[in-house]
Amino acid sequence: MNASFGVDHPLLATHDINKLRDLLILLGFNMTAVGKHPWGTSTSLAMFDGCLLEIMGIYDDTLIDEVPAGEFRFGRHVFEHLQKREGIALTALHSTDSQQDAQQAKDAGFSVAGHLEFGRDVTLPDGTGDRTKTTLALLPDDKFPRLSFFLCQQHRPELIYVPQWLEHPNKVTGISGINIVTDKEFHTALKKRFSSLYGSFELIDGGFQCQTANGAIRVMDAYSFTNTIGSLAEPIAKELQPCIAGMDLVMSDPTAFYENLLVTGLGFREIENGYALDSPKSTANTLLRFVSA
Repeated sequence: MNASFGVDHPLLATHDINKLRDLLILLGFNMTAVGKHPWGTSTSLAMFDGCLLEIMGIYDDTLIDEVPAGEFRFGRHVFEHLQKREGIALTALHSTDSQQDAQQAKDAGFSVAGHLEFGRDVTLPDGTGDRTKTTLALLPDDKFPRLSFFLCQQHRPELIYVPQWLEHPNKVTGISGINIVTDKEFHTALKKRFSSLYGSFELIDGGFQCQTANGAIRVMDAYSFTNTIGSLAEPIAKELQPCIAGMDLVMSDPTAFYENLLVTGLGFREIENGYALDSPKSTANTLLRFVSA
């Protein structure tokens, strides 16, 4: 399970949610049906124990200013980022107490715009219906908009982390890290920002990383990202703003994953303990890596 401030689910914003969903299903993910938020975004999830893989699109741009959290509008944030390019527009951090965790984030220097509460109807494997309850605490970053975060508290986790829904044909079991690319001129500010929340950092090639309750947050320059992670999507390579350019996931059975990977026809390369996709463009400008548990 996850704990407060662990990586929960980066939002892969895409122009064609059905196309990306179909690709992820082909890759062996058990994706939910496309759902809708009241602020105009559409969503599909692959659920793991304590975290998610979420893809997101816009189904109605007339709703993007609905349900604001203070001055922050979730739908508009995703919409405006998609006007520039696909990619991770927001990242959820796990929360066990959204009010308390938001105060801790504020004390660490993060901006807290406000809270959102919502739910969605679910049908459990035994056929019974119920409704989830979720609270978000929005942590927008005006200076680095693509490094905006939000805290996500699931009040009824038993309706999210249902054992049957956590099983994926490719045997992927969760998230093990996110990879941020940025010029070195921003490293000092980001080091202060993340270490104030996580307490410490570790130097790595071309940058640093902080360990969360669920995976690492790595920050590195473009040269080091290319050499150690893989190819940058072309729009990101031309971008000056810090952003999440890659995401690492954990698999329990490399053979099962490899068999699903071959079916997709996607280019990939073998890395230590796993595989990295070669075409971030295919997955919303986000380079995905899969490593053995």
